[in-house]
Amino acid sequence: MFRILQIVVLCFMSLLLTGCDTLEQNKPVWNEVSFGDLTAANNYSIPRPQLLNTINFDVHIFEIPSGNVGKLNTVWNSLHTSPIRFNNYRAFNGNSFIARFGQALLLDKIEELLVSAGGQRALKISLLMSANRPNDITITGLDKQQSVHYISAEGTKETAAVGPGMLVLRIKAVKVTGSEGVCIFVAQPVFTQPVMSSIPALAERAKLHEFIFGSAAFGLKISPGDFVILGPQKYDSSRSTLGGLFFSKPEGTLFFTNTEHKVPEHKPSVRVLLLVCTGVGN
Repeated sequence: MFRILQIVVLCFMSLLLTGCDTLEQNKPVWNEVSFGDLTAANNYSIPRPQLLNTINFDVHIFEIPSGNVGKLNTVWNSLHTSPIRFNNYRAFNGNSFIARFGQALLLDKIEELLVSAGGQRALKISLLMSANRPNDITITGLDKQQSVHYISAEGTKETAAVGPGMLVLRIKAVKVTGSEGVCIFVAQPVFTQPVMSSIPALAERAKLHEFIFGSAAFGLKISPGDFVILGPQKYDSSRSTLGGLFFSKPEGTLFFTNTEHKVPEHKPSVRVLLLVCTGVGN
């Protein structure tokens, strides 16, 4: 009798395990990562090495003279928006954000167009991203509290009191199950404070001061060689708007020229971010 009972229990457990696998396989891929997953970067913890499972990106930050913003239209017109999903497309545009998608064959052309617009590469960052761990790309810092005006995801004009701290682009990428070399990439601007402690309780307290600009969130499926470029619709010298704070550098950038007899010039500038997927681990 006891033997029969053991067999029944084992069969029942086997059915439960099979059922769990079926539910996991049928889960929509967009449930694997969402804009809501970017609420905290958890930078206080040290991840275990996962070299085979990393998703790799190169992030290039270009700075372009503010007077040449109009020349970026050649960049925007060469690329596509169709693969990109926005939290709210009208709000995204209302905050003066532009995002475009491109593939490997166009990458050199886009870099040439950025240089033709007077741009120069200010910074290059190589990211090895582990699953379920957002990464923050620092855009600018705030040394005191200030008001930032923005368009909300509901399309209304809102004001957020933020600072001191940093405005970052928080990104996350998760491999698509069953699709080799494909990941889902999501990003959004976040105001945050640097976490100087490895103590989880202190890190959680710092997250209470974060402010997420979800109306400027976007995401897409991406593969090695694909890229996303993020830039401004216009130059906004004000540091009181989300678009102006994120993209504009009214304090200026020192621009060099190829002309030997022309001295470098210090000009107000805008930032353009070029994010290139370089690898999706197994």
